[in-house]
Amino acid sequence: MSDASVRTARLHDVRQVGEIQAAVWREAYSALVDPEVLETFLPAAFEEAWRTSLADAPSPRHRLLVATEGGDIDGNGETIVGFAAIGPSADPDAGRAAGPDETGEGEILALAVDPAHRGSGHGSRLLNAAVDTLRAGDFTGVSAWLLSDDEATRAFAETAGLRPDGAYRDRVVSADGRTAREVRLTAGLADTASPEQTASPEQATSPEQHT
Repeated sequence: MSDASVRTARLHDVRQVGEIQAAVWREAYSALVDPEVLETFLPAAFEEAWRTSLADAPSPRHRLLVATEGGDIDGNGETIVGFAAIGPSADPDAGRAAGPDETGEGEILALAVDPAHRGSGHGSRLLNAAVDTLRAGDFTGVSAWLLSDDEATRAFAETAGLRPDGAYRDRVVSADGRTAREVRLTAGLADTASPEQTASPEQATSPEQHT
């Protein structure tokens, strides 16, 4: 495998991020949402959402990270192979202070690796970078919402130090009211292990789009 790394996303990355998100979200949602909803998971739609988010972030503490492979020191010729979105947790019980710019619990809003580039540790590198970035931003904890039946991603997160805290939510995913359950995993940032030491399933951490 060629050189791999993780860096902060730039505006010109959003096309590849949108392509990855469309592929991974279609894979993750295929058995959950109606076909007409699945058809809306288009690269161009995700690309535009990320472009808007990078140009006008929800808060100064939101970040989009990308995993790269190949390229030179200036990034020429590199390929975006995954992404992770992080920011302050919006959960009412997250222990956040008065506003989104203050310290409290951070959240891994999304994490996904291109299906064609799995098995090379990109998911582990993204998780490690996400945790390090949250810790550097003075967040005291980290959380992630996962589909309750996604055992591979849950095992990966637990190996990195996150644990279910008993919280769950049911997302309506179809016009007839069908739901998909998500469970929340959390950890104090001082307690999270180095994800490079874990085996990564490199799937999406959440079935919804977070930008």
